[in-house]
Amino acid sequence: MDIQRNPKSQRIEVRATPRQEALLREAAAATDRTVTDFVLGTAVIEAERVLAERRWFTASEDQLAEFERLCDAPLPSTAKLERLLARPTPFGSTAEQLGA
Repeated sequence: MDIQRNPKSQRIEVRATPRQEALLREAAAATDRTVTDFVLGTAVIEAERVLAERRWFTASEDQLAEFERLCDAPLPSTAKLERLLARPTPFGSTAEQLGA
């Protein structure tokens, strides 16, 4: 749902069967929203879900094992990393003190 109430300037038109229109009107009324808000809100949620799925990737068992090994491997120590870990956090302690 568009919380900020930005003015809508774009128009999207769709055709629907009488049954589809009645169903959308009933669902919109059940959620105390206009048909436009209901359709647009539902479509945006589905669009975000579809796009999120496209950001995932698949890997074989061997590829996954190698990925996990690399993620679990300790980083090589560098002066830059040591300085970063020694810096105070916004909470007043250092990352080293927190066990990082």
